[in-house]
Amino acid sequence: MVREEKMVLRNRLSKSSENPEKDEDQRNLTNESLETRRNGRIDIKQLIAKKRQLAAEAEELKPLFLKEVGSHLDDFVTNLIEKSASLDNGGCALTTFSILEEMKSNHRAKDLRAPPEQGKIFIARRSLLELVLEFNLLSYAFGKLQTVVWTWSAMFLSTLFIPYFLFQHWARGYSKSSHPLIRSLVHGLLFMVFQLGILGFVPTYIVLAYTLPPASRFIVILEQIRLVMKAHSFVRENVPRVLSAAKEKSSTVPVPTVNQYLYFLFAPTLIYRDSYPRTPTVRWGYVAMQFAQVFGCLFYVYYIFERLCAPLFRNIKQEPFSARVLVLCVFNSILPGVLILFLSFFAFLHCWLNAFAEMLRFGDRMFYKDWWNSTSYSNYYRTWNVVVHDWLYYYAYKDLLWFFSKRFKSAAMLGVFALSAVVHEYALAVCLSYFYPVLFVLFMFFGMAFNFIVNDSRKRPVWNIMVWASLFLGHGVILCFYSQEWYARQHCPLKNPTFLDYVRPRSWTCRYVF
Repeated sequence: MVREEKMVLRNRLSKSSENPEKDEDQRNLTNESLETRRNGRIDIKQLIAKKRQLAAEAEELKPLFLKEVGSHLDDFVTNLIEKSASLDNGGCALTTFSILEEMKSNHRAKDLRAPPEQGKIFIARRSLLELVLEFNLLSYAFGKLQTVVWTWSAMFLSTLFIPYFLFQHWARGYSKSSHPLIRSLVHGLLFMVFQLGILGFVPTYIVLAYTLPPASRFIVILEQIRLVMKAHSFVRENVPRVLSAAKEKSSTVPVPTVNQYLYFLFAPTLIYRDSYPRTPTVRWGYVAMQFAQVFGCLFYVYYIFERLCAPLFRNIKQEPFSARVLVLCVFNSILPGVLILFLSFFAFLHCWLNAFAEMLRFGDRMFYKDWWNSTSYSNYYRTWNVVVHDWLYYYAYKDLLWFFSKRFKSAAMLGVFALSAVVHEYALAVCLSYFYPVLFVLFMFFGMAFNFIVNDSRKRPVWNIMVWASLFLGHGVILCFYSQEWYARQHCPLKNPTFLDYVRPRSWTCRYVF
């Protein structure tokens, strides 16, 4: 039936092309009749009749024309799917580049189904979420691991020896020094040089100079931040003990042993103590299970990036940066963003920290609380990551309260938010090789505002729903903006970038076509 309609359309088109002289004569007659005047006016009735005739012919040809175009499009999509399947190497999954096109083809196929009398048409094609066994993205992200290993070794050994021996040298000579204040200032200055210069600058320089890939950069930068926090906690907890002993004129100087400090560097906590609660034995089977779950989560995160994120952002069309494009991108990023949130939480705060706690027989394993039941953002911040929250509470919030007095609690809280936002944005900027302060804005403005608005007085379940909804939306925004910027910089590179090019968003101006 479709073929007969095609033949009718072609015959009409061919007839019109075979009689061009006749059509020309008709047009001339029409023009002459329109130019005929009656009492100085054009024949309006004849003009209206001609318009109606043309409209009727157009309506008659419209369905035939649409079916002709649809048929060609159907053939094109089928051919594209067959070619995509033929490119499959040895039965492996399709490449991520073809996933979005296949999804679009399936979407079009809904409107291009065969007539009901022909039944279902089967085409050789794969499931959209078929397991990916190609690890190109994973091997790229964790490339140059030998550089990561020697950089981490240098960071760890410098953190082990320099802060410890600086503190030991200051502590043992403090009570005997004729100028204890000057001695304290000199050692404090040397400690700051180590924190900011050696441990702060050198690893950052290495990841940039050696152009480490993103995951390798994250390993170095997160370890850098962890060791800085560990060294600060060790000094911050032990200096008051030395000052107290000197004030009491005690003959014993309270300097921890190297073994105590070494244990603390590996322990899953950022608060130094000479000793911690210990378990009697090590369950090595439990340790193996935790590390296996870490690698399982890592593979699942890779799978999400490969199947849900990469196709979305690699195949962005040449569209202007607009609110419509942004909204679609954010909502498409919510699902993978939330999945990555859950997997990162479970892999690190549960599996990784519990594995090290078990190996070190570390007893206190309250690394997180029931943050998923939070009805306020203040409670969420306290329970999401207890390890980091404890450090911020004791060494940032309480010290700022002591410095500014207790009347400035809001200023102290603002300082904690600013510190946390800056560190998070620093890690992302170095690891992604560009500065795009989306997380900083969300943290400093929306996060802080929600902390005061959605406070501990909110107890009803509806507030828990609001917290979850905002988390979903926030992680969609983060994944959307940073991924768009990443691919924009990959497809629109600059030959001689300046400093401003590293801080100016390129996704707002980059237009690329595949």
